[in-house]
Amino acid sequence: MAPKVLVSDKLSETAVQIFRDRGIDVDFMPDLGKDKEKLAEVIGQYDGLAIRSATKVTPTILNAASQLKVVGRAGIGTDNVDKDAASKKGVIVMNTPFGNMITTAEHAIAMMFAVARQIPEASASTHAGKWEKSKFMGVELTNKTLGVIGAGNIGGIVCDRARGLKMKVIAYDPFLSEEKAKKMQVEKVELDDLLARADFITLHVPFTDSTANILSRENLAKTKKGVRIVNCARGGLVDEEALAELLKSGHVAGAAFDVFKQEPATENALFNLPNVVCTPHLGAATTEAQENVALQVAEQMSNYLLTGAVENALNMPSVTAEEAKVMGPWIKLADHLGAFAGQMSDAPIKAINILYDGAAADMNLQALNCSAIAGIMKKANPDVNMVSAPIIAKERGIQISTTNQDKSGSFDGYIKITVVTEQMERSVAGTVFSDGKPRFIQIKGINIDAEVGAHMLYTTNEDVPGIIGTLGQTLGSNGVNIANFTLGRSEVGGGAIALLYVDEPVAVPVIEKLCQTGMFRQVKPLQFDVA
Repeated sequence: MAPKVLVSDKLSETAVQIFRDRGIDVDFMPDLGKDKEKLAEVIGQYDGLAIRSATKVTPTILNAASQLKVVGRAGIGTDNVDKDAASKKGVIVMNTPFGNMITTAEHAIAMMFAVARQIPEASASTHAGKWEKSKFMGVELTNKTLGVIGAGNIGGIVCDRARGLKMKVIAYDPFLSEEKAKKMQVEKVELDDLLARADFITLHVPFTDSTANILSRENLAKTKKGVRIVNCARGGLVDEEALAELLKSGHVAGAAFDVFKQEPATENALFNLPNVVCTPHLGAATTEAQENVALQVAEQMSNYLLTGAVENALNMPSVTAEEAKVMGPWIKLADHLGAFAGQMSDAPIKAINILYDGAAADMNLQALNCSAIAGIMKKANPDVNMVSAPIIAKERGIQISTTNQDKSGSFDGYIKITVVTEQMERSVAGTVFSDGKPRFIQIKGINIDAEVGAHMLYTTNEDVPGIIGTLGQTLGSNGVNIANFTLGRSEVGGGAIALLYVDEPVAVPVIEKLCQTGMFRQVKPLQFDVA
């Protein structure tokens, strides 16, 4: 059955057609996002929800979204999506950070020009029939120092454009390496240095706990006299009231803001001040950008729903389409190993240790971790998935650790999961063969080679004669057909295990009959999602 997507905001017809061309059923209802009650009524039918900013994805909407897998935001900002609630629900939240990079960067440059030359005020004055040529004395950008706070995708473009304008560019970004700074031909500095030296300051960071109010009253007071400040990033990065005071005192010569702490901004301390340029969040408001982000979100959502590729997700590690082709069997293996460990653990889990060997260690380990944790947590919560599992594990205080190592055995690579409880540690390892099929290769330190089936039976016993006959006779006499039978032992006469792949779930009475033979320490039916 084809995945079904709802487009609840205005998206271009070209973007909607991408869903159709990829074989996805799509309902285009561009005004539905404004009707919360109606959206809650219908959202349960859909696997995906494509939105802009009008649709509010609240816990109420998510609770009603019984089969929703992904929310795609055509744009960068996801303030209208409750990401914590989405994560707990297991819904991926994607945005499109690259579709409007150039547009937003260009707007910041335009705002910098506007405040440098007082263009809006001069335009209004001229429209009013005045000719106040001497009133609007501006400054050149050439040879001025531009301080860029945040030198990522958009900030990097601003740096490049500013250098083309012959500005000296300094950048504050904790994630910017010296090597990358040299390549960008910018000087990496600390924030206090930037504040003291910059003639213009422009912000290009997301709104997070660490960036909120980054230009606080205290930091604004450290700025160079005559500085001009541009914010086309997010509201809440600047103390707007403190900035208004510094504008009135003349310490700050001008400001240009496209974003505000409260939006829509009908009132603000910066409004109606001289040499303050304000626009209504127009950073991404170009024809090209709106089309780009719409096409991008349609492609990303289609890729996820059809191939499992995860791009630009905010609550899950990204897995590119190319990675998905290679990693798909390994992600499935991690899930199977986790499911095995989880089903075998009756006591509360304290810790999960994951070892990646050889080829597995070179993959996207964050995605593999999420799959392994999801497999483990499914016993307690069958609805858990790669998105929600890490959240649930963290809430339960489970410690997660990973180890990488070079190829150490006969396999090109393998994954080993160890689950720790108060009573014991239990480990299981597996690999992916050249045919793309996951296999169990070790349980409790005992080597085996077992195909993964939807229905399996695991037993432990002492290495004594008669185990195979007892298993075969008991299962056969009760109508259980064995598809595959794998044995392993630690040593002659020592501990031994059996892992059987059977056609149907083994019923409780059959399990009880095996236990009554007295030959088994443990008999455990297992279920795996092999679809």
